[in-house]
Amino acid sequence: MAGRYPKEFKEDVIRVARDRGPGETLEQIAHDFGVHPVTLSKWLKQADIEDGVRPGMTKG
Repeated sequence: MAGRYPKEFKEDVIRVARDRGPGETLEQIAHDFGVHPVTLSKWLKQADIEDGVRPGMTKG
C-alpha cells in the first residue's frame, strides 16, 4: 500500500527536522508541515535505520 505522503515530501520534512535549530521542537516542525508529531517521529526513526545510524529492518 502506498503511503499517504509523497516520498519527496517526507524527505523534506526529515531534512528540516534533522537540521532544526536550538529551541525548535519536532512538534513545531510537524505542525508547520501539517503532520502528526508521532508520524514525524516514526519517519525519523525509519530514516535513521535506512541510513545505518540505528539498528533495525530497512524497507529496502
